[in-house]
Amino acid sequence: MKCVFLLLLATLGLSLAEETSTYDHFRLPRALRPQKYDVRILTQLENPDDFRFNGTVKIQIEALQNTHNITLHSKDLTINDTEITLRQIGGAGKAENCITSTEKNPTHDFYILNTCEELLAGRVYELSLRFSAPLKDQLAGYYRSSYEDSVANETRWISVTQFEPSSARLAFPCFDEPGYKASFAITLGYHQKYTGLSNMPVKETRPHESIPDYVWTAFEESVPMSTYLVAYSVNDFSHKPSTLPNGTLFRTWARPNAIDQCDYAAEFGPKVLKYYEELFGIKFPLPKVDQIAVPDFSAGAMENWGLVTFAEVTLLYSPEYSSQLAKQGTANVVAHELAHQWFGNLVTMEWWTDLWLNEGFATYVAGLCVEDIHPEWRTLQTETMSNLLNIFQTDSLESSHPISRPIEMTSQTSESFDSISYDKGSSVIRMMHLFLGEEAFRTGLKSYLERYAYKNAEQDNLWESLTKAAHKAGSMPTDYDIKTIMDSWTLQTGYPVINVTRNYTTRTAKLSQERYLLNTDISRTHKGCWWVPLSYTSQEEKDFNNTAPKEWMECTETGESVPKTIRDLPGPDQWVIFNNQLSAPYKVNYDAQNWKLLIETLNSEEYQSIHVVNRAQLVNDVLNLAWTGEQDYEIALQVVSYLQRERELLPWKSAFENLSVLSGILRQTPNFKFYKSFIRKLISPIYEHLNGINATDASIQQEDKILLKGLVAQYACSYEVSDCVTQAVSYFRNWQAEANPDEINPVPLAVRDNVYCTAIEHGSVEDWDFLWTRYQKANVATEKQTILDSLACSLKVWVQQRYLERIFDAKGDIRKQDSISVFQSISSAQVGFPLAKKYLMDNVASMSKFYHPQSESIADMLLPLCELIFTRKDYNEFKNFMADSKEQLKDIDQAINQSLETMLTNVQWKERNYERFTEAIKKLL
Repeated sequence: MKCVFLLLLATLGLSLAEETSTYDHFRLPRALRPQKYDVRILTQLENPDDFRFNGTVKIQIEALQNTHNITLHSKDLTINDTEITLRQIGGAGKAENCITSTEKNPTHDFYILNTCEELLAGRVYELSLRFSAPLKDQLAGYYRSSYEDSVANETRWISVTQFEPSSARLAFPCFDEPGYKASFAITLGYHQKYTGLSNMPVKETRPHESIPDYVWTAFEESVPMSTYLVAYSVNDFSHKPSTLPNGTLFRTWARPNAIDQCDYAAEFGPKVLKYYEELFGIKFPLPKVDQIAVPDFSAGAMENWGLVTFAEVTLLYSPEYSSQLAKQGTANVVAHELAHQWFGNLVTMEWWTDLWLNEGFATYVAGLCVEDIHPEWRTLQTETMSNLLNIFQTDSLESSHPISRPIEMTSQTSESFDSISYDKGSSVIRMMHLFLGEEAFRTGLKSYLERYAYKNAEQDNLWESLTKAAHKAGSMPTDYDIKTIMDSWTLQTGYPVINVTRNYTTRTAKLSQERYLLNTDISRTHKGCWWVPLSYTSQEEKDFNNTAPKEWMECTETGESVPKTIRDLPGPDQWVIFNNQLSAPYKVNYDAQNWKLLIETLNSEEYQSIHVVNRAQLVNDVLNLAWTGEQDYEIALQVVSYLQRERELLPWKSAFENLSVLSGILRQTPNFKFYKSFIRKLISPIYEHLNGINATDASIQQEDKILLKGLVAQYACSYEVSDCVTQAVSYFRNWQAEANPDEINPVPLAVRDNVYCTAIEHGSVEDWDFLWTRYQKANVATEKQTILDSLACSLKVWVQQRYLERIFDAKGDIRKQDSISVFQSISSAQVGFPLAKKYLMDNVASMSKFYHPQSESIADMLLPLCELIFTRKDYNEFKNFMADSKEQLKDIDQAINQSLETMLTNVQWKERNYERFTEAIKKLL
């Protein structure tokens, strides 16, 4: 009964002081620094009507300056003021201290304790706090999740944490900023039928002193780390152990009825650790790694040191139900999270401004890692291209932001977890790797990690280590330094387009640069300047594998571009191509003659003489330049027309990324019929080459060809090429005819998503209900995700409306984490778009409440809507809606601005290019 009594005391706590603190900066005061946390959490999962946790935290705090108060973070916790204790540890003077009053600053989640005696610089104190809170389902902080036990026919409950970026304060009072590293001793109390997991191995388990059948499990004290990396879970999961030669304990956890889906991650994870130990030259610092698949998890995955959490869809893989793309996704996410164990966990950014140091590096080296372990997949080029396509779109918006981004309110942090931090961060690191060379890159990284191990760093610290390594290796001119070059990419929004104007008589080319912007209303008087490594090759040379710079575009100290002339180029009958294998994130526009020469080669049997990555580059560049009017659509479509010959994945991926934006607009216009004919003509040859959507034959067993087949099938069925629709519907009918469709599925994995979507689009409500039942009974997260997305393909308005309403049914079958992608799928669908737009505008208040406190979820829903708006009327309507919904859409200013700008660029394209584009298409039919 003792525990119940303490819980009662906690809920009664003393009233807070009425006055508010004069300190109102969003960062914690610098007077104190935590050294160690002792956290004890008791979790009660047995009563579904009263999920809760309570605990105590003892924090050893070093005073760096004299101060009369302790300011830390606490949010939605009930703290029992009567049981707060404060005492000095060691040193001269009086040991006992006390708290006179407490205050809250809800704007910054501050909990302020005013002390009886002044805390003196150089002394260490121990602060003890008792707290409690409901165990909610909000997918942030310490929360509950569940799964269905089909054997016992009951719901099983677990608890788990998600603290990044600033949700540790929802679980226990703490100094919740990445710069405050400390060691953590975690102890979990729970019913003995569960398992407790945390960052470190178990130290001891003993019976609870007063609650029958409960235990306390204490874990070893951790290495110094930031609060956002602390993790713990109480669950009844099974695990699959892996063997590592260095003695590190490695386990992969999942609900018992999904443990067979852990095989691939359990096999792959240890290989990843081994790769990084060799790449960084530093042994993995902890004695164990646990990977755990959480049924309800919004972040995709989280790199908590030693206890890495994943959504089921990112960790679990089933050979029978998961596609090749899903398997590669699992590999990539596991490699990304384990890269963080060094980049992010061992060395952590000082503040969220440099989040990209975590995410950009993890994204880049994960690509290297997967390529090393699975060279047969050839994923590095695909990942590189995907990252570049993402940033070429996002970073062409005026409303984008620098990679290294000032964060001036903690609420802004979540918006930095975007394609700029991840994909552009990765792309500029790749650029740096290529111009530095292998030796300087590895040596510089190792020096940086060793120097700042268990500490915090800023990007300038990394530049310093890499500059020294580069000069020592001789891979960079001694009058160059990494900071000057890389600051132009990390502190400046956007990327350049390099304009190449050749003089065919003197065999030279003049190069100029300016920021590439989609919004043509914006003046380009401030062009920006980037230090650009220039690699290039010619029709005669064809040396695409040399990605090292032959020249540089430089900037003056005042940020002006230094004029650049390239000499000794070939004659007028030979093309040149800049940016070999897209070694840096910039676009290139050529003079008309060079484009003409490129078009001639592309539309001949010699098209493969241009490297596949540069073929993809040419398609992407010319379509983007035509969008903004910097290139003619006749030239752009002549480039694109070569794709009738193309048999490789990357150029098609590049084309479809661009053409899908056009098709979203054009399908709502009378001239769509011309565009549809053009697309059918373009993809018919590759569709036939890949044997349609028939089961993959031996000739296309390469993984990238399997991905290509899935990509082509999506467009072939959408544009009714050949037998695509009839074959898809036939596969679906065969599945429906199976006696046990949940066990036997004859639809080929490579085209399963496309078959489902096509069958729903051309099917009846009975077909929809059949697929919905399969979703309810599916046990594999990737299959469930595929079905959810495909159900949005219906052309029946009332079915789409019903589906929309199921998304936000808190007691329904769609998990909150999946509701966002379902809404996106409906928004992107022909019939679903107007319904989803109206639903958001009518229900923004209830949707905002549904996702609280994760406002970024609403942000994710705006993109597919804004991509399909292209009239001034609809643009103004949505703009007014956003202005009127500021309270419901708070903390997502970046998403709002980018959405509005995307709509505006669509409006501009429709008004400027629609007729020109149609005329250019007609000439090719």
